[in-house]
Amino acid sequence: MSFSKKQSYFIKIIAVFLLCVGMVCCKQPEIPTPKPTNVETIDSVGNVDVWMTNISETYLLKQRNSIDFSDSIGDFSIIIDTTKTYQSIDGFGAALTGSSAYLIQQMGESERAKLLTALFDPQKGIGINYLRLTIGSSDFSIGLYSYCDNNDINSFAIPLRDKNDLIPVLKQIQTINPSIKIMASPWSAPAWMKSNNSMLGGRLKGSQVYSDFAKYFYLYIKAFEAEGIIIDAITLQNEPMYENGGYPTMKMEWSEQSTIIRDYLGPLFKQNGIDTKIIIWDHNFDMAYYPINILNDTETRKYVAGTGWHGYGGEASAIDQVQALHPDKDVYFTEQSGGTWNTDSRIGNMFYYMKYFLMATVNRGSKNFIMWNLALNASHGPTTTTGGCQTCRGVVTINSNGTYTRNEEYFLLGHFSKFVRLGAKRIDNNSSILPNGITLSSFINLDGSKVLAIMNRSGSSKRYNVVCGKRKFVYTHMNESVVTFKIK
Repeated sequence: MSFSKKQSYFIKIIAVFLLCVGMVCCKQPEIPTPKPTNVETIDSVGNVDVWMTNISETYLLKQRNSIDFSDSIGDFSIIIDTTKTYQSIDGFGAALTGSSAYLIQQMGESERAKLLTALFDPQKGIGINYLRLTIGSSDFSIGLYSYCDNNDINSFAIPLRDKNDLIPVLKQIQTINPSIKIMASPWSAPAWMKSNNSMLGGRLKGSQVYSDFAKYFYLYIKAFEAEGIIIDAITLQNEPMYENGGYPTMKMEWSEQSTIIRDYLGPLFKQNGIDTKIIIWDHNFDMAYYPINILNDTETRKYVAGTGWHGYGGEASAIDQVQALHPDKDVYFTEQSGGTWNTDSRIGNMFYYMKYFLMATVNRGSKNFIMWNLALNASHGPTTTTGGCQTCRGVVTINSNGTYTRNEEYFLLGHFSKFVRLGAKRIDNNSSILPNGITLSSFINLDGSKVLAIMNRSGSSKRYNVVCGKRKFVYTHMNESVVTFKIK
């Protein structure tokens, strides 16, 4: 082989070698094939229902256009977390006082049916699911009576007035909403059990009547059971730290309430298989020591389901004091009334009660929320005497012509009762930059639907995302309005 051929041959070998080395050195690392991400598909159109009430009353618990899930971006996000749950919900409602029952029963049959449908049907109305009854007269009754006016506990009987008004209305309500829950409370024990022998003011005579007083509740529960009406819970005394000689009231210190539950009522219920819950206190936020002292008794607390609260004094933060010491006991909100003392507009009043009472208590663990009178007339009555509230407002007003007017309390309750059904659980919500003036509560129903009530009093409209799992939607929320979302 000539030099030139050898040279050419070696040059080719070197070139091939360098090419192979270059290919090895420059080879790029393999990029793994991306795995498909498990992203939930966007739900079909209109999977979030929207109901609104605004300050001008353009919308009064009115359904708006449904919302689609989307990737649109708001100014901030509200995240609801269904994996973090709190108390179960028994319901939202009001007190079917003697006055309320009388007025409803006096209505014409068709108008009464319309009213009860509007109040208790969750599809055609607001679906109220909780009622409070008065055991005997309160300040809103037709006459002064107990369930045992004779000086003998064995003479116990449902009074004729309640047989004529209360029982028929309750049974009609049950046909509309069979799941209705009922709590009952006395404003006073029968007069013969009291030291002043009157239902107006005074106290129990002492231990000599405790057995009869406990039996009074047992006989009440059994009498209503015989009528097909189940009493879910009782309180021993409405507003036990308030005594007034002008209408049925009765003073009961915490030590006395504890003794009656521990030594008489609790054992009586247990011996007779009574499942009705015993709720203590049933008075204002400003005396948290009362339920705390009762629950500190290791024997009494065995019979106690939880604490009932009113909002006429103190602040809802009192609930936190009790729950910090006794977190295993339930919370109930058992009374709040609106009235002529409210000086804002109708919906301004509604916003006030929603923020400082309904959301403030439910967000602290309350299983229910009960307003005072379900129905009153245009004169804020009828009242039992002139000693009680003369300016209270009902959830509805029954007019002299037999029609009714929905008051702000109707819309207050409706934004929750229509959507948050029996057995729902409150769920967690959070936002890193929630603006001032935005308040909210969130729930999940037994059917898996989620409910989010948001009130905007921030001073301007707000555009935000609601994030639920891997889905989200955007909403522009009008100032001075409340919106309830139901997420399917």
